[in-house]
Amino acid sequence: MHTLPMNGMVDTRVLGHTGEEVSIICIGGWDVAARGDEKESISMLHEAIDHGATFMDNCWDYIQGKAEEVMGKALKGPWREKAFLMTKACGRTYDDAMSHLEDSLRRLQTDRIDLWQFHGIKRFSDPEIIWDGALKAALDAKRDGKVRYIGFTGHASPRFHLKMLELDFAWDTVQMPISLLDAQYDSFEKQVLPVLNERNIGVLGMKSLAAQEGRLVREVGVSANICRRYALSRPITSLVIGVQTPDELRQDLAIATDFVPPTAEEINAALERAAPFAADGHIEDYKVGDWGCNFHYQKAGD
Repeated sequence: MHTLPMNGMVDTRVLGHTGEEVSIICIGGWDVAARGDEKESISMLHEAIDHGATFMDNCWDYIQGKAEEVMGKALKGPWREKAFLMTKACGRTYDDAMSHLEDSLRRLQTDRIDLWQFHGIKRFSDPEIIWDGALKAALDAKRDGKVRYIGFTGHASPRFHLKMLELDFAWDTVQMPISLLDAQYDSFEKQVLPVLNERNIGVLGMKSLAAQEGRLVREVGVSANICRRYALSRPITSLVIGVQTPDELRQDLAIATDFVPPTAEEINAALERAAPFAADGHIEDYKVGDWGCNFHYQKAGD
């Protein structure tokens, strides 16, 4: 069991050009709802908020909507005003994106989404389709007060993120893998992160344990502590974390409270340990496989 510092609160960072102060860890909505014990899930979300981890992650398609429903129950009443709430849409057309937004608002029991992101960018056609459809929906939703900030996510390849960044739009956030593996294979950290930092776009890291019940820990043998601290030591705003038990949550809350980056020696040792596993991307199969939301409109030649 990890003991949190007495009265300790999770550190915060500024979310790019938005000026918003958000917690350096963002509680992943899929994992916290995945075990099926709704009361425990709600209790964990409340514990996270009580310790300053107020940035909440979700998505329209997580567990067929259950993840948003559970988080909506947790954020009822005064809890909603304490949280910075992010969810994601899978729809690329105007109508589909708006439909997903209305579903999310209903499930989350709120009248606004603080950060709305286009989920799972993984095709070269996505930017054009989003520009003509979903982005217009987001701008209309922002005008109507249903959405405050707009971003996009993905974990397939840096080249798709860079294509999205060619659009003439001032993205508020971008979400992408940041890990010991990513640093050494088709790297978002090396190819996309410098662009985001230069433009002062809020960066949300994910996959710091390589997902799939923490493959970096289970198969590579690097501790979750080093994996999380490595990702948080990069120039990002917040790290989306997946926690399924109160003890996992408390471990991450402890890391993010008075955060201490790993030393250069720790980083070099961890990168060396991970290098053979990073060589072909087989553990990061969300890059080489077909992970993610498939609610897309694919054009010939993608």
